[in-house]
Amino acid sequence: MRVGIGASSRRQLVAVVLAMSTAAASLLPGVSWASKSAVVTAAAVVDDALRTVADATVGIIVQKEGAGDRPERTVEQLGGEVTRDLPIVNGFSATVPTESIPTLATTPGVRVLSLDRRMQPQGTTSSGIKSVFPKVVRAERMAADGYTGRGVRVALIDTGVADVPDLAGRIVPVTDDLTGAVTPCQNLSAEAGCDDSFGHGTFIAGLIAGNGASSGGRWKGAAPEAELVSVKIAGRSGSADVSSVIAAIQWVVSFKDRYGIRVLNLSLGTDGTQSYTVDPLNYAVQRAWDAGIVVVVSASNRGPGAGTIAKPGDDPLVVTVGATDDLGTVATGDDQVPDFTSRGPTAADGLAKPDVTAPGAHVVSLRAPGSEIDTQFPNYVDNSYRQGSGTSMAAGVVSGVVATMLHAAPATSPDRVKFALMSTARDAGSDDPLVVGAGTVDAQAAAFSAPAGEANVGVVRSSGMGSLDGSRGTAKVQVDDPMRTVVEGMLTAQLLLWDPVSFTGSSWYGSSWYGSSWYGSSWYGSSWYGSSWYGSNWSGSSWYGSSWYGSSWYGSSWYGSSWYGGWE
Repeated sequence: MRVGIGASSRRQLVAVVLAMSTAAASLLPGVSWASKSAVVTAAAVVDDALRTVADATVGIIVQKEGAGDRPERTVEQLGGEVTRDLPIVNGFSATVPTESIPTLATTPGVRVLSLDRRMQPQGTTSSGIKSVFPKVVRAERMAADGYTGRGVRVALIDTGVADVPDLAGRIVPVTDDLTGAVTPCQNLSAEAGCDDSFGHGTFIAGLIAGNGASSGGRWKGAAPEAELVSVKIAGRSGSADVSSVIAAIQWVVSFKDRYGIRVLNLSLGTDGTQSYTVDPLNYAVQRAWDAGIVVVVSASNRGPGAGTIAKPGDDPLVVTVGATDDLGTVATGDDQVPDFTSRGPTAADGLAKPDVTAPGAHVVSLRAPGSEIDTQFPNYVDNSYRQGSGTSMAAGVVSGVVATMLHAAPATSPDRVKFALMSTARDAGSDDPLVVGAGTVDAQAAAFSAPAGEANVGVVRSSGMGSLDGSRGTAKVQVDDPMRTVVEGMLTAQLLLWDPVSFTGSSWYGSSWYGSSWYGSSWYGSSWYGSSWYGSNWSGSSWYGSSWYGSSWYGSSWYGSSWYGGWE
């Protein structure tokens, strides 16, 4: 959950981005007016379907390049009307005179013009869909041996988790010692309740621990009997400041013993480039690691360029996960590396990352019915599931794998887990360690065949005394206080002044949480400031698989019915 401050009234400022691509079957990249193949015009990519519109007016979706409102103003000058802001694609929908499309296509700031198609849920059948990640990472072999993550608890800092059959009875209830309230999550967002109104957290939860109850066991996660501790940091906008993430990590460490937390999944990141040796967010994940929690972090969806690993995936201690495309086959020999997955080295410290990879393309996991993603992009699979892509997904898969390893050997330390994962990883579509790390994880080999050794020997720890804005990078949110405050500088999302001395000197155990600055503070709702997404565009400014394949888009639809790079 992302940008430098500009002079525009709609400045490009966004916050800690959750690592998933959203389903976007209604938004199709275009072709030139004269060609049936996808090409980029001088200013924009234009949907071929717009060439044949016979009506005088047409509904369109405009994706912008950067911030600013020139495309919206041009729409109005051409006699059109902006109908809806679509921050999830850094754009908007509009109705315009059909004859104005060529002019709009050459307007500065317009990147993609698409026909605003009417959509219907696609969820009645899973025919032709292949999501085989449990087999690829050999979690199914672990399950066959009886290691399903039972008794292992994974903390998920995300947008909440929906109450769905595949997770029933395995969301750990949380008790507030001061009020006595018992809830299905630790809620550090301003939104009431623990449900997932955005849709990201539920999807990741399914990859970790879904048991396939709504599909006869077909769509399972990597650890189908693991339990989840949900820490909710964002509501329907999906936005959360890095300070809320830090608070959530502090809560996880404080209550790890009470709730038996062994794994922490962070499918999120920022583009901060501050050295991990001083960074507060890196300090927080290191506190979790040193407390005995295996911290699994997504690499980010900012590839394919080098030096694009997100924070805190840039931390040397944690398990940083990149994504592979398994092409729907169990064998790894045909795997590919999607453009969206970020590459090392880390920007500030030049460290080799990611550490490992896992399938993160067109994977099937749980819907959060009625959530923002579910409503905007209804590409359902067997009614209760959907497809998605991103390094968020790959991280979720690895968190599930770790849960199966800890089921098999509960006393295994985080350093040993990381070493085992890396030393037994398999080929992953590339032999470049700055692209795929050690390779694709193998749960069975990591649990039972890893050589002796531990990771992270001699790693220097973070002081945590660096800048909070350094943790944010260009990512900022606007909170729902009366002033619509943009959170930046030393200000936290709770409108407190950041105190690194108190933060690093705090005892993070049990009841100390109730004496911390976080407890009792205001948890404001937030939104993406500038109404733009990470980098002001989709990762790599391109579609994955954006070439014609057999006269249709890959898989006869958008690959996985989703965009790569929409979220972290």
